[in-house]
Amino acid sequence: MKIALMGGWNMDSGAAFHTEMVGRSWVKAGHDVKVFSFVKENFHGTNIIGADEPYVTRCFTTWSATPQKLDPHPFLACDYDIFVAEDHGMFPKDQLGKIFNRIRKKAKTIAVVHDGRLSEDPSYYQFKWDAIVSFDRRYIDFLQKGYEQKKLYEIPYPCYPATKGDKISARKKLGIPEERRIVFLFGPSAKTAIDIMPAINKTGRKYPITVLLTTKDKPGIEKFTALRNEMKNIMIEIREEAPDIGRLYDYLHAADVLFFGKKSAEQAVVSSTVYQCLGSGCIVLARDSNYVETFKDAVLKYKNVEDVPVKLECVFNEDLIYKNTLKNAHRFVENNSAEIVAGRFIELFNKLLTEE
Repeated sequence: MKIALMGGWNMDSGAAFHTEMVGRSWVKAGHDVKVFSFVKENFHGTNIIGADEPYVTRCFTTWSATPQKLDPHPFLACDYDIFVAEDHGMFPKDQLGKIFNRIRKKAKTIAVVHDGRLSEDPSYYQFKWDAIVSFDRRYIDFLQKGYEQKKLYEIPYPCYPATKGDKISARKKLGIPEERRIVFLFGPSAKTAIDIMPAINKTGRKYPITVLLTTKDKPGIEKFTALRNEMKNIMIEIREEAPDIGRLYDYLHAADVLFFGKKSAEQAVVSSTVYQCLGSGCIVLARDSNYVETFKDAVLKYKNVEDVPVKLECVFNEDLIYKNTLKNAHRFVENNSAEIVAGRFIELFNKLLTEE
């Protein structure tokens, strides 16, 4: 099958992670994939991570660029019978709209909606999609208020494949002390765990804990740097980097627990961070919010600050709750693998191509 895929690529955004997981699975399955992505001067995310594959063309800016740009030639010259747009609210929509009729003449068009509510931007709705895909019932519930029900499809968010690692080897590779408990945080969202640092510090009276942070987010770095002198029972190590997926998994294999601290949002949301990390075998301790409601028992959840030391002891003692959570996480990753999710898309594409 010949597939054109428009969206983030080799970037640290949730939409890019989804695009990469399904896109690379299609390539692996033998499909002819062309990726159209944001230019390096203006993209959705905070960092570009990794080198582009030969099938990637960078040819448009975000909607917020001044001026917005979109090179029409790759879209018009390439041969494809399926066109997939990931998170099209971030695109220069009016410019894409000017060539969209040309795209529709040669391909079935599918939008993968990452927005958690209906957009208020009229230009968002100018595209006549053959199908609109999102991740679970929460998204479908609001999308049916703006689109025909028959065009809406639910396909779950993909997980990064289960990838085993050795804790001691990973710590040696990364220069992390073998004898300490490692609480790992990464990326711009790491600062959402600031409020539970005193609780981790309290747990540090019983265990030798290092909070390890990798991020290029300046506000986050400043906040954690300021905490160093206040947290007397723990160590805080900050590494100013945005690791690619291979190095990120080294950190996850080295860690005892990954913290995810985002509070509930008003709209439907999923945590691309958890989908990205769950396959590492590192348990995820997450704030009980709508970011992680679809994971059910595959992540360990804390309800409030007082609950954090209790859950940390579950992890550090590797008790029954900890072991069951890891089993559930492994099962969740298997059931929502990138290959399975990508295959669901292929089923949809075949259905669209055989329709009159």
